[in-house]
Amino acid sequence: MSGPSSFPQPPTRMGLLAGWGDYPFVVRDALREQGVDVIGVGIRGHVEPGLEKNCQAYRELAIGRLGAAIHFMKQHGVTAATMAGKVHKEMLFRPGAWTELLPDWEALRAFGSHWIIGTGDRRDNTLVTAAIDAFARHGIHFAPATDFAPELLVPEGILVGRLTRLQRMDVEFGWQHAKQLGGLDIGQTVVVKRKAILAVEAIEGTDQCIQRAGELCSGGGFTVVKVAKPQQDMRFDVPTIGIGTIRQIAAAGGRVLAVEAERTILIDTAATIACARKHGITLVALRSDEVGGSSRAA
Repeated sequence: MSGPSSFPQPPTRMGLLAGWGDYPFVVRDALREQGVDVIGVGIRGHVEPGLEKNCQAYRELAIGRLGAAIHFMKQHGVTAATMAGKVHKEMLFRPGAWTELLPDWEALRAFGSHWIIGTGDRRDNTLVTAAIDAFARHGIHFAPATDFAPELLVPEGILVGRLTRLQRMDVEFGWQHAKQLGGLDIGQTVVVKRKAILAVEAIEGTDQCIQRAGELCSGGGFTVVKVAKPQQDMRFDVPTIGIGTIRQIAAAGGRVLAVEAERTILIDTAATIACARKHGITLVALRSDEVGGSSRAA
């Protein structure tokens, strides 16, 4: 389940490449609790304030300053690193994006064919793997953040609520389509009602996908299915949910969130379950090999 760069023994110093959300804070704290010195690099315009606390060293850089991030980590003796947090990819398509990216030579080398020449694709797996490979060329190797905080992975079962027969059918229907979507590296979430796909996730992200489903289905009562990619690299882009996801579903009128057990990160479990219970939303985690027929979670 872990990525190919997992370490046989926990390092004493780790680089943390941090994007948006609470996840980088959770990873930072988990590493510190294990006695690991954290060298943090926050992506400017994404990372939340305060991540520098409890970091041995910290720097915030524009997303295109790949070489500067590598240099900073090397300067502080980092050979092992992990990444956590979302990168808002839509910013790359805004007018004047290059002035925000501020690409250095290492970034041009890694992403030039994708963003300048235009011969390479711009899928998430392609771009993030190019960044990881750039770090590896300089002796910094990435491992899944969940190697250091495995308790964040959702266990199998119904966490709150119950599935009706029709909802279970929608989960199974949506699951297959979400897996196909993930296999194409487009997105990981689909929204379903009565075996009709209301919305699929692409570059906009899960929250906006759910919001769009609510706008298209004003009667609500739909099911949100979020899964890992068929060949998920656990070092990056692992499906992540939390209280914000539940609130978005509640605001849009949804009733079920189904995720993949042991391959989905759950931030702040107690608060998320309490929020789901408050809004009458069923939260269920299934194994992929169970979906498509009868499910033990039903």
